[in-house]
Amino acid sequence: MQAAGVVAASPFLPRMSLAGTGDFLELTARPGTAPLLGEGSPEVPIWGYDGAVPGPIIRGRKGGTIRVRFRNELDQPTSIHWHGIRIENSMDGVAGLTQPAVEPGDTFDYVFTVPDAGTYWYHAHNRSWEQVERGLYGALIVDEAEPAFAPAQDVTLVLDDWRVSPSGRIDEGFGDMGDWSHGGRLGNWLTINGATRPDIPLAAGRTSRVRLINAANARILELDLESLGATVVAYDGQPLAAPEALAYNPFLLGPGQRMDLLVTPGAPGTLALIEMSGDPFAFGQFVVTPADDQEAEAPALLPNLLPEPDLANAVEFDLDMAGGMMGRMTGAIVDGRYLEGEELFASRQVWAFNGVAGLSPEPFFGVERGTSVILNVTNDTAFPHAMHVHGHHFRIVARSDSEIDHRPWRDTFLIGPTQTTRIAFVADNPGKWLFHCHMLEHQAAGMKTWFEVT
Repeated sequence: MQAAGVVAASPFLPRMSLAGTGDFLELTARPGTAPLLGEGSPEVPIWGYDGAVPGPIIRGRKGGTIRVRFRNELDQPTSIHWHGIRIENSMDGVAGLTQPAVEPGDTFDYVFTVPDAGTYWYHAHNRSWEQVERGLYGALIVDEAEPAFAPAQDVTLVLDDWRVSPSGRIDEGFGDMGDWSHGGRLGNWLTINGATRPDIPLAAGRTSRVRLINAANARILELDLESLGATVVAYDGQPLAAPEALAYNPFLLGPGQRMDLLVTPGAPGTLALIEMSGDPFAFGQFVVTPADDQEAEAPALLPNLLPEPDLANAVEFDLDMAGGMMGRMTGAIVDGRYLEGEELFASRQVWAFNGVAGLSPEPFFGVERGTSVILNVTNDTAFPHAMHVHGHHFRIVARSDSEIDHRPWRDTFLIGPTQTTRIAFVADNPGKWLFHCHMLEHQAAGMKTWFEVT
C-alpha cells in the first residue's frame, strides 16, 4: 500500500486519500465553496470535509485498518457515520447512541477495520438533515486484496440533488415541516461529484467499474441506464455471484444505496446518464475516447464472507411504520409521553415505529450475538422509504408475502406504501445499532429505532 496522502486524479474526480499504513488521515469538517452551478456561475457556500463536495475519496484495502483524525471546524456538533461498513460499534458515528457528538473545535479519532471490499460512503450523522444537505459526505472505497481494476477503469460517482434558492445559494429552509411530514427535502439541482453535467471519461472497448452512490437527502433516483449496456456486479458494496443484466429500467437508487456497474463502451462517442423522476434530464455524460491498448478480460469480483441467516430458526420481529401527512396515525409516544394532534405536530415527531417516535431508552429488540433475525417491516404510510440497518447486511427474502428468489446482500432497502418487506440477517456485531429511514427528514421526524446485540 502506498503511503497515506492525497493522490492526483482527473479534475472531475474528488481527490483521494489512501489509508492503511498506520498513519492518521486528517479530515476536517469546515465551510467552503463549490462550483455546484457550473462554470461561469458563482461558487456556492457549502459545508464539506476538507471544505470540498464531495469530501476526499477515502480508500482502503480489504482487511486493513482505516485511521481518521477528524476535526470539527463547524459551528455545530457533528459526527461521521461510515455507511455500510460492518464496523466496531464505538466507531459507527451515531451521535447520541454510539458516541457523543464532536463539539466545534474538538477532534475525534476513528479507527476501524474494513472487513469487506466494496463501495461505501461516509457522511455526517448529527443533524444530518441539514449537514448532509450542506455537503458533508464522501466516498469510502475498500479495494480487494488485489484491486480488480486499474485506477483509470475504476470510476466513483457520488450523485446528489440540491435545493438551490433563486439567489444561487443552498436554500436555508432546513427543518421545514412540509418536507419532514411529506417526502423529505427534494432538490431542484442535480450534481455528480459536486459538478453540473460533467463529462466522465471512459475508454472504448475497455470495461470500467462505475460505482454509483446516492447521497441525496430524500430523492429516489430513477436512472435510465439502458444506453450504457451495463451489467450490475454489486449492490451496497456486496458483489453478486456473477454480473447481472439490469432487472428494470429506469433503475431506482434510494438515498444511501449504492450499485456497481460494468460498462464497456463499444465505440468513441457520448453516453448520457439520465435521471427520470421528473422530466428526463441528462445530468452527466460519459465521453468515450479510443483506448490506447488492448483490454484484458474484466476480472470477477470475489464475494465477501457474510454469515447466512438461518431462516428456519430465526427470531422474528414485526415493525409497523406509520405517520406523515395523509397517513392514519393519530398519536405516538414521544420521549415517554403519548401525544396527539397539534401537540404531536408541535413536537416535530410525526413518524413512528410501532407507535414510538424517535429513540426510546429501551431497544426495539435485543438478541445474543450470532442470532438469526427476521424483520417484517410494514409501510403503513403514504410515502416510500429507504430503510438502513447499521452494522450489518441483510437479505430481502419476501415482499408483501411473495418470496424472492434473487436475494443480494443489502444494507438499505426501498419499501413502498402499503408494502411489507421481510429481511433476514445474522446479528453478529455486538453493540447498539440504529435502524432508520434514510430520507433524512423522516429520520429527524421520528422514523428511527435501535436494537442491541450482546
